[in-house]
Amino acid sequence: MIETEGLGKQFNDFTAVRDLSLHVDAGELLALLGPNGAGKTTTVRMLGAILRPTTGWAKVNGYDVAVEPDKVRHAIGMLTEQPGLYLRMSGLEYLEFYGRLFGLSDAASRQRSLALFERFGMGGEAERRLGEYSKGMKQKVGLIRSMLHDPAVLLLDEPTSAMDPHSAKLVRDSISELRNDKRAIILCTHNLAEAEAMADRIAIIKKGTIVATGTPNDLKRRLLGQPQLEVKVDRVLNGEITELEDLVTVEWTRGNTIRYRTDQPELVNPRLVSCLHGLGLGVVSLYELPQSLEDVYMSVVSPEAELPVQ
Repeated sequence: MIETEGLGKQFNDFTAVRDLSLHVDAGELLALLGPNGAGKTTTVRMLGAILRPTTGWAKVNGYDVAVEPDKVRHAIGMLTEQPGLYLRMSGLEYLEFYGRLFGLSDAASRQRSLALFERFGMGGEAERRLGEYSKGMKQKVGLIRSMLHDPAVLLLDEPTSAMDPHSAKLVRDSISELRNDKRAIILCTHNLAEAEAMADRIAIIKKGTIVATGTPNDLKRRLLGQPQLEVKVDRVLNGEITELEDLVTVEWTRGNTIRYRTDQPELVNPRLVSCLHGLGLGVVSLYELPQSLEDVYMSVVSPEAELPVQ
């Protein structure tokens, strides 16, 4: 549904995007992550046929963004970080106007607009002027606009920004339902928890190119290594740690807690528990410490990280 190869964009002497290659299949949500200025917005604008690529190519729903831009624009729904609403219109008037631009009849546009207002918890707000909406409500209208013509591809830039937790969940649930409808979705977000919860795959962009891509779990394994394990015993440790160093790589100990790593937990953990028992220590808990997408992200975008890290 979305495919690029060697995609690049040059603004005079500044390279915003370079040699960017990615693909997104039908039914897949790709989260595009990266620091401000990394090239996310420029990439999305090229995919949306707003900016013409300087190098490489991109196809969206089978259409080349440079050769068939009108067909690309008709196939996509796009939400920019600043939705740019016409504030003197009511929400319904605004969406009916855009429905005409998408080729919908007024009746079809009105019906779908009202259904989407209900879906996003704004059923009683359709006749109010957009200038009276909160920032979060305006963001919802921008999202409704992107979904109005039932597009095959969604390009979403910070769709839950400025929303309260309840509204943000409504939006996330709706986006997940759209993915299940076999659309392709690219989600740009700074909310790493949101990205980890929603995305099938993650792509991290730095200095205009993709430097890491994969599922959240794949990225954690490749970039963070084996997770730490933590064992707590029933009393403060007093030198017993030396008895464990033949079994595991102990990385940290404090009070009654030991953190270690092993690449064979199914073999090592039972031996560790037996060793602790032999030392007269009762095991209170033993568990794997969770690895976060934030740790992955920081390991990639830090100034010290070598490129690429895929």
